[in-house]
Amino acid sequence: MKEAGGAKCRGEALFEDQDFPSDDTSLFSDGSTPIARLQGEITWQRPQEICQSPALFPDNFSLGHAKQGLLGDCWFLCACTFLLKNKLLLNKVLPPEQPQWDDSRYRGSFQFCFWQQGHWTEVTIDDRLPCINSALCFSRCHSPTAFWVALLEKAYAKLHGSYERLWAGQVSEALVDFTGGLAERWSLGEAEEEQRPGQDSDRVRGRSLDLNLLYPVKDECAVSCSTHSSPGGASELGQYHALTVMEWLDVQMVSGSKVLLLRIRNPWGRCCWGGAWIESGLGWSSVDPVSALDLQARVAEGEFWLDETEFLSQFDDVTVGYPISDEGHLKSIYTGNLLTHNHQLAGRWTRGHSAGGSRNSSSYGSNPKFWLKVCERGEVLVSLLQHRAWRNTEQCAQTAVEDSKNTTHQHYRAIALHMWKVEKRRFHLSRMLNKPPCASSHCHAYEREVVLREELEPGYYLLIPSTYQPGAEARFLIRAFSSSSISLSALKSPAPALPLTTDGEWETSSYFRGSWVEGRTAGGSRNFLSHWNNPCFPFTVCDESAVTSGVNVRITLHQSCPDTDLHPIGFHIYKFPEGESEQTLPRDEDPAASCVPHCYTQDVSLACCLSAGAYTIVPSTYQPDCSANFTLSLARRIHRKVVQSQERLGRAIQEISHISVMQS
Repeated sequence: MKEAGGAKCRGEALFEDQDFPSDDTSLFSDGSTPIARLQGEITWQRPQEICQSPALFPDNFSLGHAKQGLLGDCWFLCACTFLLKNKLLLNKVLPPEQPQWDDSRYRGSFQFCFWQQGHWTEVTIDDRLPCINSALCFSRCHSPTAFWVALLEKAYAKLHGSYERLWAGQVSEALVDFTGGLAERWSLGEAEEEQRPGQDSDRVRGRSLDLNLLYPVKDECAVSCSTHSSPGGASELGQYHALTVMEWLDVQMVSGSKVLLLRIRNPWGRCCWGGAWIESGLGWSSVDPVSALDLQARVAEGEFWLDETEFLSQFDDVTVGYPISDEGHLKSIYTGNLLTHNHQLAGRWTRGHSAGGSRNSSSYGSNPKFWLKVCERGEVLVSLLQHRAWRNTEQCAQTAVEDSKNTTHQHYRAIALHMWKVEKRRFHLSRMLNKPPCASSHCHAYEREVVLREELEPGYYLLIPSTYQPGAEARFLIRAFSSSSISLSALKSPAPALPLTTDGEWETSSYFRGSWVEGRTAGGSRNFLSHWNNPCFPFTVCDESAVTSGVNVRITLHQSCPDTDLHPIGFHIYKFPEGESEQTLPRDEDPAASCVPHCYTQDVSLACCLSAGAYTIVPSTYQPDCSANFTLSLARRIHRKVVQSQERLGRAIQEISHISVMQS
């Protein structure tokens, strides 16, 4: 590392940031990117050492656009282009009226603000910038005397821990960090088959974008496009390059038809396109000459036109940043509605407690849960944003995810968000989770943020965020935006299936033994068609009080396995429809109560209140064909005032005389 000498302004030492020093620790994190070869070549210089009259912005505003250097952060630069088009947001990220180099108050420092996990965070830097041969080596403005991009890049690098950590990212992340809003990524390929209810996957479902969808907000939203490989029209572009869509419009052709043209900006600062709409391309001959001259005059350095057919065939996806009004309200890209109501809550997935995994997992119901109350019909967007986990870092104790071959998988869990409509805030969790959600973010995706959107009627909705893998730990933020009044709250503990009286004591009345036998009675959970092959244990509740208030019972399932060989176990309690034979299993009925999710433990237990009637208990392992012996105990709560009336207990819960396994 080559160090530039200290600088002074009017006899006073200029600010030097000790938290982000001018050395290799600020440049590199693990040396895994191509800029690692620059070690020993970079010096740090202040703008007044680079040129004679530095300024944040040039007099010609169009020369203030970003130009990419040796750092692979095109995703960040696409978001910078949007900032330059929105003065309100630019002033939020780079507070105005900071003393510059010709100001007597200048002391060599600048302040920036970034939105991070629900709050605006101030980042202060000194203005020493990485250079090679006295020229900026990373991002800069087209004007050699403008430095807002280089300083913003440094502040963003400090926020991430180093410049190297800006190598490769998603435009959506930078847009959210700059606006505090939302951004979504859309596929330009063919959409994949819709996900069936109950189906889950760690695959990102392709969502095909129709540009006409964005017409209500086309002049306000941020749009970028990216390619995952070198497209035919852009032979210079390598893998994973992002560009900015500056505008798109329908153009009248000489034939009378219309063609959709898009003006694209390449952050490299040079044209890299060879399609029909380059300056001398054949496409212009089909357009009125006056219109052609007008459109060609709009093209600045690094920009080019292409038509919709080229756009859809040459690029892989599009990122759309939601517009934000002058009052700071999000505007829907679907309808143009102002989403004037918003709430947010933080949460986390904790291994062994609340990291339940996807809906494929038996422990899904242990994930964190949130109430969304919708007061009147309106458009609602809910997002799940996870904290980033860095790999190979000494500054962050968080662990990275498993896949080291993909830059997204290195830092993020595969996440999804599901929502169910509930009639009352007191609900039966396992019964509800067996039904399809009313809205979801579809497949689990390795994204920092996923979004679901729906027109919702008034009422209560349960939100469950999840990772794909059970036990995957991360912190997250739930955000809700709506055009109508809403409220968002955390569900501290699962709602009980049925009300339970709390006084009294328990007395065991029945004790059953059974076994799951591979190929015969090990049917697995309700997710499998073989579920009804599991052992069934019928019993009857016929206490006089059960007719009106129900009887409190507790059922405990114990598996006879050592701790090293435990299966995930659970059980369901089904009620026989009135008048039906107890020999006919209630296959079409929802459980009256359930002890789920299935857990890797010796014992699971459920206390609930049952009305009079005939029931059967179906214990199971989560997966079919898991052999083990088990016991079931059935107890009734005895109220203090009736403890002495023990003789009524036999009438409350009557055992079936045969406690052997009843096969379906």
